[in-house]
Amino acid sequence: MDQTLVDDLKSQPRDELLFCKGEAGVELPILRTAYIALGSNLGDRVAMIEQACKEMDMRGIRVKRTSSLWETEPMYVLDQARFVNGACEVETQLEPLPLLDALQDIEKSMGRRKIIDKGPRNIDLDILLYENETMAHSRLQIPHPLIAEREFVLRPLAELIPHRSLDSKRPWKLIQDHLNELPLPATGSVEPLSTLTPLRLSVTPLNSLRPTRQTQVMAILNVTPDSFSDGGVHLPQSEVNSDSDLSSSSLTSPEYLARLRSAIQHFIASGATLIDVGGQSTAPGAPEVSVTEELGRVLPAISLIRSMPEAAHVSISVDTYRAAVAEAAVAAGADIVNDVSAGLLDEAMLPTVARLGCTVCLMHMRGTPATMSRLNEYPDGLISTLAEELRARVKTAEEAGIRRWRIILDPGMGFAKVGNQNLEILRHIPELRRWPGLEGLPWLVGSSRKSFVGKITGAPNPGDRVFGTAATVTAAVQGGADIVRVHDVLEMAQVVLMADAIYRH
Repeated sequence: MDQTLVDDLKSQPRDELLFCKGEAGVELPILRTAYIALGSNLGDRVAMIEQACKEMDMRGIRVKRTSSLWETEPMYVLDQARFVNGACEVETQLEPLPLLDALQDIEKSMGRRKIIDKGPRNIDLDILLYENETMAHSRLQIPHPLIAEREFVLRPLAELIPHRSLDSKRPWKLIQDHLNELPLPATGSVEPLSTLTPLRLSVTPLNSLRPTRQTQVMAILNVTPDSFSDGGVHLPQSEVNSDSDLSSSSLTSPEYLARLRSAIQHFIASGATLIDVGGQSTAPGAPEVSVTEELGRVLPAISLIRSMPEAAHVSISVDTYRAAVAEAAVAAGADIVNDVSAGLLDEAMLPTVARLGCTVCLMHMRGTPATMSRLNEYPDGLISTLAEELRARVKTAEEAGIRRWRIILDPGMGFAKVGNQNLEILRHIPELRRWPGLEGLPWLVGSSRKSFVGKITGAPNPGDRVFGTAATVTAAVQGGADIVRVHDVLEMAQVVLMADAIYRH
């Protein structure tokens, strides 16, 4: 058992805890599993829910897994703002009533005041299930009596435990069955529930299931001399052809920062809402740079973006597979960690992201950038294998403590995929979005200037692949992508606007 959790439990009153005798008569805490509903419709709703999860962890109520966060219309009291709802699986030594006391104390410590029953509140924590127990107390009923009529509770629970029953007397009636039996709303009366994925504080989250959502444009800012498509574009020209590491002085020089500022301003004016900063090329055969060199490349760029008033609404992503770089980048102002290996190349990455509490993009790749091109065999089918391998990475991320609502997925076009395999991905994005275990998660698609585009269009120069890339971006939007990662921001932002108008009206 985690020592921190044991220490937290020791601070609780003994008459509220459960113990058993271990070896040599040593008392060991008995940990029980419960499911807690999370809700908020005041203030920064996502931040409130995340703070409540932190409070639970600090009190020894360990949050093991979370659902997605779902934006829902108010129920019962209709004249109030939309809610953000979710659920979490917790491990606790508290019995049900002491657990309820702890949750209500968290609500109180976070400033909740209950003025109207089922009315507005900044945080709402309810016990839905506690082991397989039933309880009828004046303060608490388990299972929660209103689960079966609330879609905003059933959907999060179905993500966590779809095959669990609510009633021990009817074990065949599963949570997923209750969800499937909810009446459909009248056409156009209520917008369908959609998941929320936060990007940056005060920036509108991704609504990956909302049919009318806008596709987000992520601009690629490679501060590397050797990226396959735009290596050296943003670097001081004296450094581009140098065989040595880029000097730190050149990466903070007025000339460099002025060119970088101009590029960033162009991205923003063209329609980018995210900027992906990369300091280590992942092109096949590209040399691996040191952590120090990678940090020296990305940190000045991130700091510059964060200092620009016109970039206040822009989310910054750091393109790295190193935990040390991710941590420093987030400290400098990055909002998202974009890891091409989904945590496979640095075992510290996923625990670091969990501790930082930021959003992560998990991309499908096999091997390393040097070996991935030889690992492109999918005898059981590309789409099914890709989906299952990504689902395994999602599971590992959740086990590391990353909240489900903080995960974005990327099919990894060009990474351990060659030629027509990339076309197959574009054709099957809707299938990936519906894949069991991946539903509700947003998708990023990065097809910009890739070699398969050049082979099909006969454009060996990456800079000449604009029109081919435009077709792939349109396909990505039609398939349901939430973010497209592009080099040619002005052109692709216009493509996205047109594709959104066609497919997301």
